[in-house]
Amino acid sequence: MTQQSAAATPMSKEMQDCVQACMACHSICEETMSSCLRMGGQAPAQIMGALMDCADITRMCADMMMRRSPLAAEMCAMCARACDLCAEACAAMPDDAQMTRCAEACHRCAESCRAMASAMM
Repeated sequence: MTQQSAAATPMSKEMQDCVQACMACHSICEETMSSCLRMGGQAPAQIMGALMDCADITRMCADMMMRRSPLAAEMCAMCARACDLCAEACAAMPDDAQMTRCAEACHRCAESCRAMASAMM
C-alpha cells in the first residue's frame, strides 16, 4: 500500500481513540507545565522534563498516526514509554490535583499507545 493510499483509508476506531488519547495527554501535560510555572516553578526539574517530553511526543505520535506514517508503530511504543515516565513523575506529587489528573491521562495514553503499537507491528 502506498503512503497516499494509506492516508486515504479511514482510521480505525482504535487509532482514532489513540489519537484522541495522545491529544488529551498533550493538552494536560501543557496545562500542568503552565500550572507549575504559575506556582513559582516548585515542581522538580525531573517532573518538568517528563512533562515536556510527554507533551512533545504525544503530539508527534498523534500527527504520525493521522498521516499514517510507516514509523507510527515505533512512535506509539516510544510514546507509551514517555507517558509511563511522566505518569510516574507526576504521581510523585499525589497531593497536587493537577498532577493527579496528568498522571491519569498519561496512564490512559500509555495503555492506548501500547495497544496501538502492538496492533500495527
